[in-house]
Amino acid sequence: MSVIIGATGQASDTSNTTYDVTVLGAGPYGLSAAAHLKQQGLKVATFGKPLVLWREHMPKGMLLRSYWWASNLSDPAQKYCFKNYLIEQGMEPSPDLDPLPIQTFIDYAMWFQRNAVPDLDETYISSIARNGQSYMVKLVDGRTISSKTIVMAPGLHYYRYIPEEYQGLPLSLVSHSTDHQDFTSLAGKDVAIIGRGQAALETAALASEAGANIQIISRSPLRWVKIASGKLPPWLQQLRAPRAGMGSGWMNLLLETYPYMLQRLPQERRDNLVDTTHGPAGSHWLKPRLLGKVQILEETSVLKVEEVGGRIRLTLSGGKETEVDHVILGTGFKADLKRLPMLDQEIIDSVRTYQGSPVLNTWFQSSIPSLYFIGYSSVRSFSPLYRFVIGADAAAKRVSSSIKREARQLARV
Repeated sequence: MSVIIGATGQASDTSNTTYDVTVLGAGPYGLSAAAHLKQQGLKVATFGKPLVLWREHMPKGMLLRSYWWASNLSDPAQKYCFKNYLIEQGMEPSPDLDPLPIQTFIDYAMWFQRNAVPDLDETYISSIARNGQSYMVKLVDGRTISSKTIVMAPGLHYYRYIPEEYQGLPLSLVSHSTDHQDFTSLAGKDVAIIGRGQAALETAALASEAGANIQIISRSPLRWVKIASGKLPPWLQQLRAPRAGMGSGWMNLLLETYPYMLQRLPQERRDNLVDTTHGPAGSHWLKPRLLGKVQILEETSVLKVEEVGGRIRLTLSGGKETEVDHVILGTGFKADLKRLPMLDQEIIDSVRTYQGSPVLNTWFQSSIPSLYFIGYSSVRSFSPLYRFVIGADAAAKRVSSSIKREARQLARV
């Protein structure tokens, strides 16, 4: 029988138990939501391996695009913020920490989990189904629990986007950027990187530095995240493009200051912001690691993909062809409710969706009562803020407040 080991070292059996809330996912959003829900006095169960996407599906040596001070997980008292972690570790919180190594962020997030959500159960959920006015949650180890409310914070790996032309090809020839933690096996090989976002460009840099012969293939010209030139006085620079967690600019500051505002806009306007704000771009510190060191094919489309003699032949626009040993897709992610295997088909059929994403109200609640979605699943309903760790605070506060209010209303009945 499986158990949770709490902070006191005492084991607690979770089988045949009813919870107020079950949180699926133990990334920044799931852990933050759990921390806030627990503070509300609710009986909360949180399932998932902590930071599994970051620990197992992102490359060693990766640097965060976000500022360290904008990479906080959230607890109600802000006791376990990044700054407090650094101080506890004897490190000086300063701008010199940026760009932040991924391992430093992982160490911080694991520290947050141990302190804010010590009763995390690392068992995966195998199925979630409606059961009257509540939900039946089955775990992969055979346990079953009942929960009044579900908060879905699934990892991005469920939403990996693989263009149709690459589907069905063996992993030895075609992989996604999240398949790699180490690139030494690609040393001396010809590798094509498809895409122009941060993941594609940093993958190209790391693979090149590991000895691979890299060519980046992008349908559009590469873009780079803008930084202050230093030519303007600080006050004028702040007025022109104020500093914000997602990067300088008035739109970024607006999204962070009013994190729920865009949910009320017409879908067409939200789509425009989601599709154009924080589009594919690389951090400025990647430029010297790529320019002049890898081949870059801009405004080039892949028209055909073939396996030829154990290699991959790419037919490109303009009549070009190239053969490589391996293709890495830096094609990002695309939310699609149908790709969450733990959701019962009746739930998938019942949840109102738009372009694959659940349609959410201003409290992150779906069209099914007491079923919430946070993180990447919520981007289409809210804003690009929720692509980043910085959005975890706003999501956790809003969801926990809504669920507590619902619990009070039920208690009065």
